[in-house]
Amino acid sequence: MFTEGFKRELVSLFEQGRFSVKQLERLYGVSFSIIYRWIYKYSLLNQKGYRVVENKQSSSTKLKALEQRIKELEQMVGQKQIKIEFYEKMMEIAKDQFDMDIKKKLSTPRSTGTDNTPKQ
Repeated sequence: MFTEGFKRELVSLFEQGRFSVKQLERLYGVSFSIIYRWIYKYSLLNQKGYRVVENKQSSSTKLKALEQRIKELEQMVGQKQIKIEFYEKMMEIAKDQFDMDIKKKLSTPRSTGTDNTPKQ
């Protein structure tokens, strides 16, 4: 039903610590018992004589930390978006009230600098 490459890929994801067995079960729709069978069959650690044990508390702690980080990043993106909208509105107001177009135009040639002016 599943290719050997797919099985090895899931085992690799587990060994790298990127996903827990429970997360792999949820993501790929494969039962945890089958995933454990694949780990015992294909795991490089298992071939070297190590026993593969998953610390469920560690996995859930890691998952909670990652979810918290996602929440923080989403909040930061939201704040940046508010700033962008604020700056765009300020540029619109400057154009309407002061007849100043301060938006950067891609076709505007670069400045060559200022002339040398004597210091006073």
